[in-house]
Amino acid sequence: MRPTTAERINHIAEAIANIRDLVTGQTYESFANSLATRLAVERLLEIISEASRHIPSDLKAKAPRINWRPLADLGNWLRHAYHRTDAGLLWSMIESDLEPLKEFIDQIGKESNS
Repeated sequence: MRPTTAERINHIAEAIANIRDLVTGQTYESFANSLATRLAVERLLEIISEASRHIPSDLKAKAPRINWRPLADLGNWLRHAYHRTDAGLLWSMIESDLEPLKEFIDQIGKESNS
């Protein structure tokens, strides 16, 4: 059975939390030098990417700050251009893209519990 929208939103929330746990206390240099951490973050970003593809358009419209198309494309890029993935790109996403997505997820959670 396919995951529901609520389950996919939860998958995104869990992936964001896991990424934050992995990079807490790390600098760019320590992140770049940790193959295991980079690979884990790549996988978690793939999960976020895939789950984001199934968020309904009306929900996405509530979060215009999120670059939905590039986020959806990210999974394909990580899978097919794996040889061009670098720590700088991943670190940039961690620093720039996760917080707006987390805010969206938190807001959707509040609305569904109201």
